[in-house]
Amino acid sequence: MNKRKYLLMVTVIGALGGLLFGYDTAVISGAIGFLETKFGLDANLKGWAVSSAILGCIIGVAVAGITADRIGRKKTLLITAFLFAASALGSAIANDFTFFVIARIIGGVGVGAASMLSPLYISEIAPAHKRGTLVSFYQLAIVFGINIVFFFNYKVANFGTEQWNIDTGWRYMLGSELVPALLFFIALFFVPESPRWLSKEGRDEEALGILRSVNTEEKAKEVHKEIKEALNQEKGTLMELFAPGLRRALIVGMFLALFSQITGINAIMYYAPEILKSAGFGVDSALMQTVIIGIINTIFTFIAINYIDKAGRRALLLWGVSGMILCLFGIGLLYQFNLTSGPWLLVLILGFVACFASSLGPIPWVLIAEIFPTKTRGIAMSFSIVILWIGVMLISQFTPVLLEMGESFTFWIFMVNAIILLIFTYKMIPETKGKTLEEIEQMWKK
Repeated sequence: MNKRKYLLMVTVIGALGGLLFGYDTAVISGAIGFLETKFGLDANLKGWAVSSAILGCIIGVAVAGITADRIGRKKTLLITAFLFAASALGSAIANDFTFFVIARIIGGVGVGAASMLSPLYISEIAPAHKRGTLVSFYQLAIVFGINIVFFFNYKVANFGTEQWNIDTGWRYMLGSELVPALLFFIALFFVPESPRWLSKEGRDEEALGILRSVNTEEKAKEVHKEIKEALNQEKGTLMELFAPGLRRALIVGMFLALFSQITGINAIMYYAPEILKSAGFGVDSALMQTVIIGIINTIFTFIAINYIDKAGRRALLLWGVSGMILCLFGIGLLYQFNLTSGPWLLVLILGFVACFASSLGPIPWVLIAEIFPTKTRGIAMSFSIVILWIGVMLISQFTPVLLEMGESFTFWIFMVNAIILLIFTYKMIPETKGKTLEEIEQMWKK
């Protein structure tokens, strides 16, 4: 197999963690209405049905960084695949709400761990000039996972009556995740360990062999030399990240992680059918339009993949977040003046998703995976992505409550958050395209 095909295969398998991330977090959107009736949930319990998995995500991220630094990226990813499968089976057979929540938390641990490990793994194997594009495949995989499950939910919901969906349909929706989980588990046996982790463990020949498989001989030796020099300069302690220079990297990682979630994307992804139904769309129409949302998400993620190593991370963020602000303002206006019955609500939601998918969707994963030192990258990414999942949990738990307080109010809160992110991006985030991971580390120290 030539270098290009091998690199693509490793990237695709690594990115399957993202597909399961998207699948697991979006599968609940089609099932939540039926679960609400099945278990008699109020607004708070409805939020808990969605956000319970996010609690698991926070736990998963918190332990994944330490585990990945100790036993390796690949072995830890295998554990996440097993957790995905166990959760899919458990949530599908649940007969009471408590059992359902426990199964969702188990799946959340897998999602959280994969959300850190998959982009980390890809970034540590990818050549510098392709890293942005290849790590963006992780976001593309998330989008594909969301699309697949939106379409599957739509088909299941239309297979039987409303009562059949309340009794049985949601079980098929949640249990279907078992298929991609098993695929991910098997595929991981065909990829290597991270060369940077192997170098950290002193297994230099193995590391150099993997670098040769994706680079020329000369480049592989050059990159390996940079890795060893960077490792020799690092103590590998968490306090290193709070030193001047690298402290800014930690702030950037944590801020991007939080604001990628509290600007509204998960409110739309988790509650799109409920939002559209509240605007006057029928159940069938609302579920079909979530499929359209998924398609737009996919198309514009491809645009990000095409331009992230050309235009750069910072430029895409500035343009994309500006577009999100305009769309959120418009959505708030439509609700404020009760103009949601026409096509404009869907148009602005699609515009928001397009702007997010081409910027704030993939870029935080790319930046968080590339801005930290090798010895502490696992635990540093855990720090940032714990913050990300706290943001997801807050949005998941409180969106139903916010929507009851008023749709305009809800979307304008997201707009204010997006304005804060735009200012932060302009002031604080440097351009990292084309630089090796070791060059980025030195850039912060300078």
